[in-house]
Amino acid sequence: MAKIELIATAAFGLESVLADEIRGLGYKNIKVENGKATFLGDETAIARCNLWLRTADRILIKMGEFKAESFEELFQGTKSLPWPDYIPKNAEFPVSKAKSVKSKLFSLSDTQAIVKKAVVEKMKEKYKTDWFEENGPLYSIRISILKDIVTITIDTSGLGLHKRGYRKLNNEAPIKETLAAGLVLLSDWRNDRPFIDPMCGSGTIPIEAAMIGLNMAPGVRRQFVSEDWPIIDKSVWNKAREEAMDLFNYDSDFKVLGSDIDGEVLRDARYNAHQFGLDDYVFFQTLPVSELRSSKKYGCIICNPPYGQRLGKEKEVEMLYREMGSTFKMLDTWSFYIITGYPFFENIFGKKANKNRKLYNGRIQCYYYQYFGPRPPHKKFIDAGVDNE
Repeated sequence: MAKIELIATAAFGLESVLADEIRGLGYKNIKVENGKATFLGDETAIARCNLWLRTADRILIKMGEFKAESFEELFQGTKSLPWPDYIPKNAEFPVSKAKSVKSKLFSLSDTQAIVKKAVVEKMKEKYKTDWFEENGPLYSIRISILKDIVTITIDTSGLGLHKRGYRKLNNEAPIKETLAAGLVLLSDWRNDRPFIDPMCGSGTIPIEAAMIGLNMAPGVRRQFVSEDWPIIDKSVWNKAREEAMDLFNYDSDFKVLGSDIDGEVLRDARYNAHQFGLDDYVFFQTLPVSELRSSKKYGCIICNPPYGQRLGKEKEVEMLYREMGSTFKMLDTWSFYIITGYPFFENIFGKKANKNRKLYNGRIQCYYYQYFGPRPPHKKFIDAGVDNE
C-alpha cells in the first residue's frame, strides 16, 4: 500500500495532544483542525495508530475531498474516487455516518443514498457485475460536509477507540477513556510521582494513568475492523502487536490511587482494573474528599468531580468544591488538575488556576483547571507510593 492520507479524530480540545501522540509514533507533516489531525501513513500506520493513540476516537482513511453544492456534484465527486483500490468485490460497504454543517446538501439520508449509489457504480466498472452480495469484510464509509466541502472516509477502527476492553460492566461512565487519557497527558504526572484521583468512580482516570505509566498500548487487547481487510497483510498486525508488547515497561514500580465516597462503584473500578492486569499498579479505597491526606510530596491529583448539571444539585456541588479547595490546600507541593462543566468553579474552589483549557466531556463544555505545584527537586528520589492518614 502506497502512502495514504489518514485522519485521526478526537474530542474538541484534544487535537494538539493527539498530534503530539502521532508525532511520537514517528509520523510528520500533521495538519490539525477542529476535532481531527490529518497525516500521511501506510498499512503499518493504520495498525500502529489504532493500537497506540490514546486520545483518538477513530482512524480513518481519507478517500477524497471535493466541493459539492448539488447531488449530481456529490455523485460525480464520489464516483471519481478509487474505491476498488481498497474495497474487494465481496465487501460490506455501508454508508454508516453522515453529517452536514453550513452546507447546501443538508439531507443526511439523501446524501448517504447518493454516495452509496456512486460507490456501487464505481465498483461495477471494476468488478463487471451488477450485484454485490456484501457478505465479506466491513468497510464503513463516512461523509462529512462542511461549508459545501465534502470529505469521504473509510473507518479502520470499528468500535470507537475509547472502547479499550476493560470496562465490561454496564456502568454509566462519566468520562470516556480517551478523554481520561488526555487529562493525564495534559498534566505533568510521570510514573515516578504520586497520583490520586479522589473521585474516581469506576476508575477510568487511574486506569488510563497506569496504562500510560506502563507504556501499555491502549488497543493491545481488542480487535479492529481493518484486521479483516485483505489489503493489510496479517503480518502487519502481528508485527505491530509484537512492537507493543516489546515496548511495555515490565520493570515499572509505581502505584496510582483512586478513591471515592461510593464503595459500590469502587467494586466496578477494581473489576475494570483487573481486566487489564493492573492490580499491582492501581489501588482503590472508600474515602470522602475531606479525609484525603498524603505524606508524599510532589504528587498529582487528576479528577472529574460532579458538575451540578442536575436540577437541585448545585448546592451539593458547591459544598464539594469548597471541601476540595480546603483539602487540596494542605497538599502544598502537589499539582491539581480538575475538569468540570461548572462555570464558577474557581470562585468556589478558592483559587484561580495557573492555566485552563476548554474541553468537551461528551456534549458538555468543560474547562480543565490546572494548578501547578513546585517541580520535584530530584525525581529519582521520590517514592511513588501513596498513603493516607
